[in-house]
Amino acid sequence: MTTSTHILRRRRFLPLFVTQLFNAFNDNLYKTAMVLFVVYSVYNSEAEEALFSAIASGVFILPFFVLSALAGQLADMRDKARIIRIVKACEIGIMIVGAAGLLIAWQDAQCATGSAGACLFRPPVSIAEMAIPLLLLALFAMGVHSTFIGPIKYAILPQHLHSDEVLAGTGLVEAGTYLAILFGTILAGWIPVEIAAGLVIAIAILGFITSQFVPPAPPQGDVNELDFPLLDPLRRSGRGPAFTALAFLPVLIADQFVSMFKLVRSTADDRRVFLAIMAISFFWTIGAVLFIQFPPLAKNVLTASKEVASLFLVIFSVGVAIGSVSVNALLKGTVSARYSPASVIVMALFVLAFYLVCRAWTPAPGDMLMDVGQFMGQPLAITLLLCLLGIAIAGGMFVVPLYAFLTTFVPKTQTARTIAANNIVNSGAMVGGALLAMGLSAVDVAIVDQLLLSAAMCLISSWLGKKLYDAEKAALAT
Repeated sequence: MTTSTHILRRRRFLPLFVTQLFNAFNDNLYKTAMVLFVVYSVYNSEAEEALFSAIASGVFILPFFVLSALAGQLADMRDKARIIRIVKACEIGIMIVGAAGLLIAWQDAQCATGSAGACLFRPPVSIAEMAIPLLLLALFAMGVHSTFIGPIKYAILPQHLHSDEVLAGTGLVEAGTYLAILFGTILAGWIPVEIAAGLVIAIAILGFITSQFVPPAPPQGDVNELDFPLLDPLRRSGRGPAFTALAFLPVLIADQFVSMFKLVRSTADDRRVFLAIMAISFFWTIGAVLFIQFPPLAKNVLTASKEVASLFLVIFSVGVAIGSVSVNALLKGTVSARYSPASVIVMALFVLAFYLVCRAWTPAPGDMLMDVGQFMGQPLAITLLLCLLGIAIAGGMFVVPLYAFLTTFVPKTQTARTIAANNIVNSGAMVGGALLAMGLSAVDVAIVDQLLLSAAMCLISSWLGKKLYDAEKAALAT
């Protein structure tokens, strides 16, 4: 019996594993179902659709940027299993709000198009206008929910697993999360949105039930209090509880930015690690822009259905996985940025090829949207999908070795802090990518032309990869 099979049969791992599967699946099912439905059924303008896709991405990522430092502190201070149960209980309420937004938007769209039998009631204008804010509110709350789950799913493993099981447990969590993301993304493109609304609530309930079986994981060693460098002096100032309560939220937010700055600045001690974080973050800026572009691009440029848009997201994810495995084979297990500069140049060439194919694409007549079968029957379909797969494979080959720097070239006592700093900078970069996409859509830059910006940004990533490889060679020479 392998170690992996062994721990999957044990309560000290299985409930956490299944809870995390439900978490990743529900995040992506809700987010993808919401974006695809709004793009395809609510708006009828390329600029509005691209703007919404960008806003949705930014809203979901923002909590990771602002609250990761606080989430990490809480994970070290409190029983991790208890935090999981509290967060999973909150998810049920969050998904009820999100499902309500989906159902209101769905009913409004059905009644507006006169769909026979589907228009059960026509929401009043005041109710219908609440749909988009409810959807985005639930998406933001799911971002907060995942921010607090994130540090725990790995930090809890050494407490529940034996030392020779931790690596296998980490690998299973990674593989399970990836498959859950993939399945949630696929399903969101193929099931009706009203079914998705009920399913996200059901999955949230199942996740809460499985979380009840996660064994206790109390804090280890000395437990420090939450670090509030700005709020603590305010509390001690003697200005009264009312003033402190009034100032709590803005000062708490400012505190998180101070903590983030200190954490990120500490990574600059090793130039290779700092350059790796910068290169990874710039890569995910490009990735955020591409993910934002896919749904409106599929609808307006390629005149393809939401199932095809979902297929794009799946191919991108699979391609990154293929690139990850390929570069590991090329490097033969050695941690090096040797292939990173060339990989991202190849990525830029595939983005450019993708742009040219989109430009040459013949749209469907009238308002018709092609399903997967019709889309695959187009002369340029295979070429388009191969370009997309090439983008993802080259991207995976670029970014995976850089992640290895974060755990290889820092002391073991600083690994968690380095990963947290990387997560903060990555999240900030993706929010920046979403804002950039919003700005381009606001000034009426066509969605297909935005691909050229993604190709140009790859050149900066290549420069950062070259700087990292130079620093790597310099370190080896000393």
